[in-house]
Amino acid sequence: MNLPPRFSLIDVYLSSTSLQNASNLIISAAEPTKPSVYVNVFAVDSVLKCHKNKEIAEIANNSYLTLCDGMPLVKVGKRYADKNMTRCYGPDVMLKVLDEGRKHGVKHFFYGGENEEQLQELVDRLSEKFPGFIEAGRYWAPFRPLTDEEKQDVTNQIISSGADVIWVGIGTPKQDYFVAEFKNRLPHGVLVAVGAAFNFHSGRVKQAPEWMQRHSLEWLYRLFAEPRRLWKRYLIGNPYFIFLLFKQWLLGIPHKLGSSPEK
Repeated sequence: MNLPPRFSLIDVYLSSTSLQNASNLIISAAEPTKPSVYVNVFAVDSVLKCHKNKEIAEIANNSYLTLCDGMPLVKVGKRYADKNMTRCYGPDVMLKVLDEGRKHGVKHFFYGGENEEQLQELVDRLSEKFPGFIEAGRYWAPFRPLTDEEKQDVTNQIISSGADVIWVGIGTPKQDYFVAEFKNRLPHGVLVAVGAAFNFHSGRVKQAPEWMQRHSLEWLYRLFAEPRRLWKRYLIGNPYFIFLLFKQWLLGIPHKLGSSPEK
């Protein structure tokens, strides 16, 4: 199963695909005979972090998939790569794979969350929504770097659980470093960095209305919900993103890249 073409956006090569195809590719890579891979799910803020930090850009560009979570990224991709691509919003990717993975017996591991209670709330709500989905395990991540002993403990727990998909919700860029590192620690499994999906699906944070998501206004909803945390991201980051995008267009940097063979 071939991976979709990528298109260049500032310093990142993003996957031009649909939500359905992304789900198919993740489930395919989760087959027990396949080696471990990782998936990044990027919004504008993640692309800007790659511009400032080449290490994060390298992680994104060596992923199995780097999906377009933000509508501005999707609009660029539709213009330069694939007019049929759709938004691969992290929370939606998670729900799609959980739903369709049931008929394939996909086993899921959850890493992250605010605390153990939130992880329990997350699994309880997902179990109600998707009867029969298989939870392989869970691990609440402390708000600090893991020690070597803790990294080994997490590795052992994921391997012994037999997990096929490992959902990582610890925020960017921590989760991007995590999936890249643990890809090399695990013999099998798809590590997917989904950011705020844990908060949304546990019911602790409300999502923007669908009409705001469709019209690229989710940032405004989140800004009003968490102004102290997000004002720099949106009021400074978004204009800077537009500037960098315009600069790329002026320089005539090619957007569309070739198809990538399956890793």
